Amino acid sequence: MERWNGKVAVVTGASSGIGAAIVKDLAKAGMITIGLARRVERVEQLKKDLSKEAAARLHAMKCDVSVETDIERTFQRIHDTHGGVDVLVNNAGIVRSNNLLDVGTAADLRAVLDTNVTGLVLCSQWAFKSMVERKVAGHIVHINSIAGHIVPFLPKLNIYPGTKHAVTALTEVMRQEMREAGTKIKVTSVSPGGVKTEILNSAEIPEGMPLLEAEDISAAVLYAIGTPPHVQVHELIIKPMGEAF
Repeated sequence: MERWNGKVAVVTGASSGIGAAIVKDLAKAGMITIGLARRVERVEQLKKDLSKEAAARLHAMKCDVSVETDIERTFQRIHDTHGGVDVLVNNAGIVRSNNLLDVGTAADLRAVLDTNVTGLVLCSQWAFKSMVERKVAGHIVHINSIAGHIVPFLPKLNIYPGTKHAVTALTEVMRQEMREAGTKIKVTSVSPGGVKTEILNSAEIPEGMPLLEAEDISAAVLYAIGTPPHVQVHELIIKPMGEAF
């Protein structure tokens, strides 16, 4: 991680859960860390969990990644205030708990697609542009899901597995485009099984189902971005012991 000291990391969905764990660990590791969230005050509150030095490296910016103009404005602000993006972690994700075939759920479908897929791509576009313009061998990390590789037999996941399967495909599309462009930029998909986060509050999970901690996923992100230049971790699947799928 030494080569990232003083470099700029941007994390979406940083107000809680996996995103909160990631911004704290990146700031501890010496990166200027910008946590994007709609609930920006919750990112500010994370500073109390950090040393004075690490807290000074953590910055909160309000951004709704389901809104294109919000993304453009935020990445322009990052460029103006911090010079650009060296690491992007696309962590923001939502789920709406209803059946896929229920009539009247179009707004939920759009909300999940706009956050989990379109927002991820748009943030990646701006980060990639910043990296290319500054000739930076940066890194883009997608927080995917085990649901991006299988469809867990859990009720009312709706379009969520579809969006995560899209992230799996998009990771490979981005890898190919980065290679064809002649860059040294890396892209990684990190796919956890069940994690103890707020997103599970709206999902119907079986009682006693084993779960990971948010810090387990943050550790995986630091591992992936900490690999030497000749190593690209394309996919990490992380399951809690005893997971049924």
